[in-house]
Amino acid sequence: MSDTGRQSFTDKASSAIKPDSQKTTTEQLGDKLKGTGDSVASTLQPQSEKTTSQKAGDAVSGNSNHNDESLLGKAKNAVGLGGNNESV
Repeated sequence: MSDTGRQSFTDKASSAIKPDSQKTTTEQLGDKLKGTGDSVASTLQPQSEKTTSQKAGDAVSGNSNHNDESLLGKAKNAVGLGGNNESV
């Protein structure tokens, strides 16, 4: 479960599973906008106000209020699905 105003973990996972090469331009743009919005929300929400599950989700997705590559991004790059070094 995600905190209010944040992208759900299900949406993040379904977006990450499908390779960008199989997505339409609209899907890619939507993913980018949702990801950016979620990242902004993560940065604006103090760590002290995040639920334990949201902190864990942020760590996996790379929204931990710093610029480290996400674990999911590292995994995608390791199997050749990343295409670039951006966080998911």
